[in-house]
Amino acid sequence: MKLAPCLWFASEAEEAARFYASLLPDSRIDHVRRPAAETPGRTPGDVLAVEFTLAGAPMIAINGGTPAEYTNALSLTAVCEDQAELDRVWDALADGGTPQRCGWLTDRYGVPWQVVPDGLNDMLAGANPAQTERVMAAMLDMAKLDIAALQRAFDG
Repeated sequence: MKLAPCLWFASEAEEAARFYASLLPDSRIDHVRRPAAETPGRTPGDVLAVEFTLAGAPMIAINGGTPAEYTNALSLTAVCEDQAELDRVWDALADGGTPQRCGWLTDRYGVPWQVVPDGLNDMLAGANPAQTERVMAAMLDMAKLDIAALQRAFDG
């Protein structure tokens, strides 16, 4: 069995997939599906779906004809190795989107993302409740996460 999240777009599936693939390592467009004949609402050459790999994970983007309404109940998470990578990914996804707090944002296509540093879950799930509380308090004051500030909060 294989599992591949499917993202719904009105008509921007290929544009969005190419944008996402340009941001993350080990990402690429695998296949663009187009109808061979005219179908209701579609002409040959239109993009039906895009199969792509995003940070090594298989994904699908489809053009459903009407806009999707995403919520934070399901999001994509970009786990970044350092502040430079986090800044690059956050800034690109936030361009035309809506930053939120705690590393969350909604990109220009309406897709929710979490852009977080590697090790954040360890800081938030550590055995020391005081450390966890300090990290959570620091994170609640941030939109884009600041790894050094989170580490300072963790260290006390």
